[in-house]
Amino acid sequence: MMVLYSGTTCPFSQRCRFVLFEKGMDFEIRDIDLYNKPEDISVMNPYGQVPILVERELVLYESNIINEYIDERFPHPQLMPADPTMRARTRLFLYNFERELFSHVSVLEDRRNTDTKAQDKARTQIRDHLSQLAPLLTKNKFLLGEEFTMLDVALAPLLWRLDHYGITLPKTAAPLQKYAERVFSRPAFIEALTPSEKVMRR
Repeated sequence: MMVLYSGTTCPFSQRCRFVLFEKGMDFEIRDIDLYNKPEDISVMNPYGQVPILVERELVLYESNIINEYIDERFPHPQLMPADPTMRARTRLFLYNFERELFSHVSVLEDRRNTDTKAQDKARTQIRDHLSQLAPLLTKNKFLLGEEFTMLDVALAPLLWRLDHYGITLPKTAAPLQKYAERVFSRPAFIEALTPSEKVMRR
């Protein structure tokens, strides 16, 4: 059985929980206190971070790598596009999300960081980049069109935390907010939320 070591407030862990629940398979989630991590976390992941997926001899870390493995191992429902060109584009999008959005999320997630200027800059960057996605969603149900994919999984934890991070989107981003509600209403998304995450959104 797959075991996911997951932070109860970690947006990256939430991605993996979301995929596991979408697949509807047997797995175990072990909650990790991000500020008092057991020693074996650093043994499994040299960077000392969660999520970590363990299946028999295989140990994986980094949420996008974990999620692609789960998707290939349990192909229904398929979350990465079947077409090689679309799959490559999806990976590029995921890479861009990490660089343009989640690098700033890390600034807001770091409790030791008391630099308010850096935090405000991170909020502005996230708001501006998210706003650029809004036009995509005026006609599309999901980021790649009508099908729910790994891109939607990757973005959902950030959209869920906007209130928590103190980020207000402009009115022009209304299509993005409607899209977020569609994702949040998925049964797997609701099941994957921890009690700590449930209270992040008003």
